[in-house]
Amino acid sequence: MDYLRAVVRGEEDDKCFLCQAAAASTDEERRQRLTLWTTDHMAVVINRYPYTNGHLMIAPKAHKAELEDLTVDEQLDLAQQTAEAVKLLKSAMSPQGFNIGINIGRCAGAGLPGHLHQHVVPRWNGDTNFMGVVGEVRVVPQAMSQLYDELVRVRSEIAAKAPITKPQ
Repeated sequence: MDYLRAVVRGEEDDKCFLCQAAAASTDEERRQRLTLWTTDHMAVVINRYPYTNGHLMIAPKAHKAELEDLTVDEQLDLAQQTAEAVKLLKSAMSPQGFNIGINIGRCAGAGLPGHLHQHVVPRWNGDTNFMGVVGEVRVVPQAMSQLYDELVRVRSEIAAKAPITKPQ
């Protein structure tokens, strides 16, 4: 509701939450912003307003609105961090599939049209439920703080087994 109220008041462009997430420098700031990790070019963030539990977003650190505005290095890093996000979610949550995509422009569903970001949404058979139809409500079965802790823990375990892919 905070986000929706800000959109109605026209405040969503004043403070880009993806820029804030990318700039988080302490563990506490990263936790508050739900920033799982950053690379030279990207930030990987838990979506505070998810379609389903585990919904992540990969966004360039630079505030860019269009896919064609990304440098070749940023495009490569976007793809690499998307693969890392899928790997993490598979290990942490055992989804049976994924929706991965980018909404460009408000008419295409972009909730933050000024800052490009790719969605990684884990899916399970039967994960759609009646709540959205009957109660006009979406149920997310895990608190964001619990999800953050779990994904940070699992990512550390994955990194201990094999180095995490870093852009060249």
